[in-house]
Amino acid sequence: MSSTVDMAKSITIITTSKHQQTLRAQQTQHSPHHRPKAMSRPWILISPSSRGVGAALTAHLLRTTRLPILATTRSSPSEARDRFLASVPQDAADRLHVVALDVTREDTMAAAAERAAALFPRKTHHLHLALAIPGILHPEKNPAQVDYARALATYQVNTLGPLMLMKHFHEFLPRNTTQLAGPEETPGEEETGAQKVTLPRHATWLSMSARVGSITDNRAGGWYSYRSSKTGVSSLVKSFDNYLKTRSGDKAVAVAFHPGTVKTDLSRDFWDSVPEGRLLEPDYAAERLVEVVSTGIGLEGRGKLWDWQGEEIKP
Repeated sequence: MSSTVDMAKSITIITTSKHQQTLRAQQTQHSPHHRPKAMSRPWILISPSSRGVGAALTAHLLRTTRLPILATTRSSPSEARDRFLASVPQDAADRLHVVALDVTREDTMAAAAERAAALFPRKTHHLHLALAIPGILHPEKNPAQVDYARALATYQVNTLGPLMLMKHFHEFLPRNTTQLAGPEETPGEEETGAQKVTLPRHATWLSMSARVGSITDNRAGGWYSYRSSKTGVSSLVKSFDNYLKTRSGDKAVAVAFHPGTVKTDLSRDFWDSVPEGRLLEPDYAAERLVEVVSTGIGLEGRGKLWDWQGEEIKP
């Protein structure tokens, strides 16, 4: 009889304990201090954006996504903004922010990052697509043609520029704990006159490299400063992606990109020597870049160099 009573008491105690745990769990769920974390809101960075591929990317993403964009230009941000808005849908005006940024001046990068923090607070927003694409070219056929000042400028713009953009904007990328939209809520979907763009769920940091930066692919030599500056970009991207694996897990990746030979001021001196069909218009180059980022890389392609056709280029 005593053992039966003890067992009944034990069952009562266990039942009461479970009931209390359930009540506490319900109270916690309804507590104002225990609310599900809100989805982080995405935005895009394009630097620089005033001409060439950068300008084409800005216009393309304004037309084909509904995400806010922070675009940079070395000077006259208001004039650059007016030029963009003349060729995109009217509703893009509220989504486009243009700021001054010179990749050879760190103070302008710091100021642009402060502006980004004001527009897109890190507690509620994350950088979903960063396009760090500065570039200049001073070709040299042999070592005797290397000019110190021009070579230094090449490294400052092409290599150090993307590195300093990483420094000042990497904190805007999502962390492991950031709540991103699910595939059915992927940011960037909008029916527009142009083909809509569906960005991947994970954030992407893209730095502009070049095929000539591949050591494996270097069969012709020459272009000493430009080649090595782009080799440096690919190396930086690999290191940055390793960092993001720890900081962000599968929620952010870094890649390097070769856009092909694009019909811009950078390649003007070589237009006539490009094989037919291989000189790309800026608008098409922009479309291909976004397409490769959206569908051609994935998480398994992180840390690598990709070309405009979605093919990997070996280091």
